[in-house]
Amino acid sequence: MDHVAAFDAAVDSGDWEGFARRFSEDAVMVFHGVPAGPFEGRAAIAAAYAADPPDEPLEVVGPVVVDGDFLVLHFCWVDSGGTGTMRLRLDPAGLVARLEVSFDPPSDG
Repeated sequence: MDHVAAFDAAVDSGDWEGFARRFSEDAVMVFHGVPAGPFEGRAAIAAAYAADPPDEPLEVVGPVVVDGDFLVLHFCWVDSGGTGTMRLRLDPAGLVARLEVSFDPPSDG
């Protein structure tokens, strides 16, 4: 999935401004299960990544599925093993118009 590959490249490079250009000008980024956001607009999304940049890459787990207007994928943090789900809606130009991220509760293992 291109979005995850670009995310992982930003983790490595620290270029979150460049990563934010993957979002439309009026994009919305919402997190479920953590006290962050929502962030409305590319500038707010870029500022959020700059203020608290992720430091761990992701890996897609399983297939990417289509659910209405959304691409849905399950992910795993490469180092810590935490998991979650991303829902992406792309605009006609292929930019992310809406990103919803849900984190699974930690396992008791």
